[in-house]
Amino acid sequence: MADDSHLIEQLVSREELLEGRFLHVVRDTVRLPDGQTASREYVRHPGAVMVVPILDDGRLVLERQYRHPMGRVMIEFPAGKIDPGEDRLACAKRELMEETGYVAAQWAHAGPLHNAIAYSDEFIDVWFARSLSQTGRQLDHGEFLDVIEASPDELLAWCRDGTVTDAKTLVGALWLQNILAGAWTLDWRG
Repeated sequence: MADDSHLIEQLVSREELLEGRFLHVVRDTVRLPDGQTASREYVRHPGAVMVVPILDDGRLVLERQYRHPMGRVMIEFPAGKIDPGEDRLACAKRELMEETGYVAAQWAHAGPLHNAIAYSDEFIDVWFARSLSQTGRQLDHGEFLDVIEASPDELLAWCRDGTVTDAKTLVGALWLQNILAGAWTLDWRG
């Protein structure tokens, strides 16, 4: 691994700009590698999970949900924020059941993704789920979404034509495409 010391910025001070129920915005003053200082504003986020649910027939479970910042309905994989102290797999199981009504007998961890590295420390832990059974949804208060199914080919076409633009779903599609092609593998656990 390369020596990155010539790239590292050191925290000098932090100013709280906003502390909301969901997001926390800060402005850090950092010392640059050349000794100068600079300002870095970013969103602090507790982290989230995303689930790529695969039905027994190979179709995928997705959601259609209105996203206010985008001003439109988006197609995406089930996902949600990690609660304080919550295990990431437990969060993935909870979000899948709450949003879609499905529970999975088998799970595989793909890895984390960092979706906005220039302005947020958010990470999203990517999980795959299969051997699904329906138990009934338990949406959070104020949460409205449609559960849909699509084949992998349909999802990839939506990614290609711009129907799907959500970063986490695009990463999930990348993982799925490589798994189906046999280029990547997952360690499935019951």
